[in-house]
Amino acid sequence: MMPPPLAVRAVLIDLDGTLLDTVLDLHAAANAMLHDLDRPGIAVEAIRSYVGRGIPNLVKRVLAGSMAAADDATPPPAAALASFKRHYSVENGRHAALFPGVGEGLDALRALGLPLGVITNKAEAFTLPLLQRTGLYPYFDVIVSGDVLPRPKPDPMPLLWASGRLAVSPVDVLMIGDSVHDFHAGRAAGCHVFLVPYGYNEGRDVRELACDGIVSTLAEAAQRLVHA
Repeated sequence: MMPPPLAVRAVLIDLDGTLLDTVLDLHAAANAMLHDLDRPGIAVEAIRSYVGRGIPNLVKRVLAGSMAAADDATPPPAAALASFKRHYSVENGRHAALFPGVGEGLDALRALGLPLGVITNKAEAFTLPLLQRTGLYPYFDVIVSGDVLPRPKPDPMPLLWASGRLAVSPVDVLMIGDSVHDFHAGRAAGCHVFLVPYGYNEGRDVRELACDGIVSTLAEAAQRLVHA
């Protein structure tokens, strides 16, 4: 049985792993970086598990071959980070694809009259071109990238800031994401949280998290909402 519709006044959505599958772009940039460093390449599935905490942490994980590398506050080697960014600026959006139901879901959310925002840990220099290249940019009223504010997800700051820009209380906002970082950011901000099971989430199953709903697509998420 379908649960009763959730009444909200705005929707914030994660980018990588929720709206767009960007792993092939990141994989190409990572392997180009490794080539620059005279190191062997990495499998695409490893990149899929490393995504979620911004490019510096992705670079650290790729170099270490370990998820745990992101737990160390030490920044990645400057040469490696510069190499990755240089290659990613070329690859960004080249292979990226909308997940099934994203276009329909965004149209349905717009039809409900809900303002929309993107909350991502990706740097703004990559976020805006990616949204433009994939045709998603016009859908969003606010875009918060990972380097715009002092603290990115899983801190609630980006969600609180976006809610303020949309003139909506966080308790009337829905966060849709694919990871534990989206979940914790949403909960800490006081937002409702839907999660999609098809994203990255560092290899973990989002069904383990006590969110407000698991939705198979963004289109399903829209079907479960009403404008408050």
